[in-house]
Amino acid sequence: MSEPTAMPGAIAAADDQTEFYLDQRELLFALAYNLTGCVADTEDVLQDTWLAWAAAPRSEIGNPRAYLVRIAVNSALGRLRRASRAREHYLGPWLPEPVLTTPDAAESAVAGESVSLALMVVLETLTPLERAVFVLREAFAYDYTEIASLLDRTPVAVRQLAHRARQRVRARQPRRAARPQAVRAVTERFLDAALGGNMDTLLEVLAPDVRLWTDGGGRRHAALRVIEGRAKVLRLIGHNLAGLPALTVRPVDVIGGPATLLVVAEEIFAVLVVELADDDRVGGIYAVLNPDKLTGVVRRRVPAARRASPVPVPADTPAAG
Repeated sequence: MSEPTAMPGAIAAADDQTEFYLDQRELLFALAYNLTGCVADTEDVLQDTWLAWAAAPRSEIGNPRAYLVRIAVNSALGRLRRASRAREHYLGPWLPEPVLTTPDAAESAVAGESVSLALMVVLETLTPLERAVFVLREAFAYDYTEIASLLDRTPVAVRQLAHRARQRVRARQPRRAARPQAVRAVTERFLDAALGGNMDTLLEVLAPDVRLWTDGGGRRHAALRVIEGRAKVLRLIGHNLAGLPALTVRPVDVIGGPATLLVVAEEIFAVLVVELADDDRVGGIYAVLNPDKLTGVVRRRVPAARRASPVPVPADTPAAG
């Protein structure tokens, strides 16, 4: 049984069960994606959730929305555990798979400061359970009792996990959030200088302690570690851009924040996200080059999906799976 497709005609003909699932799909996508950072895993989570929902006896479900959320979160958590082991052998830095969001997604469930690409990189340093608690608490505003019910933990245990996660995130916290207009302006200046070979401007726009993540996944030439320091970043930029054909630059929004598509001959070569330092110079550069993460980047555009109110998770909600 495949997950239903959200086509207008299909929705009109669907039963209440399917319509309800489709109404919750954007929230479920956001939860799963923020936990896994991978679109394929997110789509698998949605499929798992739909199959469980379609087979569930309605008489045993006190809160349908809470039931769907619980299935999705636990399915995503299981996939995150498996992915965390696999990423230990990933060739070079691992970055989340880019997901384009609509420009008005500032308050979207999949967007916002709490789930920025830079923060998702930091979340990779947490255990899967710590990440789940952090995302549910900080990005989706679930209270500790709700999270405890979702993860089959006590509220006390959840509070401890949240405390540890916040401490670890704070120690590696991405630089301060900047206004999107400022990020776009600095990104444009950085790219103009990089593509034009203007070293003087690059020296001005890059912070002395700038860091560069390049995720090639073994499929494209990329650094096998995070590059730190302006001099090293300048050398790598100059070396990598020298052999490229003409690039087209297209501003977009990725996970609700400013980003850039670098396009060669109508094919996406990279997705670039710039993070500003405290002095509004470039403090972090995240370049997703792995073709496996770019093939569906335009198709996978996520609209704004607000979480209108907290989702209650009653104690009698049936466990997932």
